[in-house]
Amino acid sequence: MSMDPDPAETPDLEPGGGVPPGSTPPDTPQTSGLSAEEPATRHRFPPTGVLAVVLTIALVAAFLVVAVALVITIVS
Repeated sequence: MSMDPDPAETPDLEPGGGVPPGSTPPDTPQTSGLSAEEPATRHRFPPTGVLAVVLTIALVAAFLVVAVALVITIVS
């Protein structure tokens, strides 16, 4: 069963589906909501996320060590 209005019973609808100037086409009912159930989410941090955080911290620490060493070398 179609939710669209029957074109034969729609006022101001011209042949071919157009509407005359000044007329508003009829509204089509909309369906809201999800068509499929959402999967359950995990309430823990994934291992790849932990690895990314650890690598980021290690990279920042390495840059800080190099920056401090360069500053000490320049000042000395």
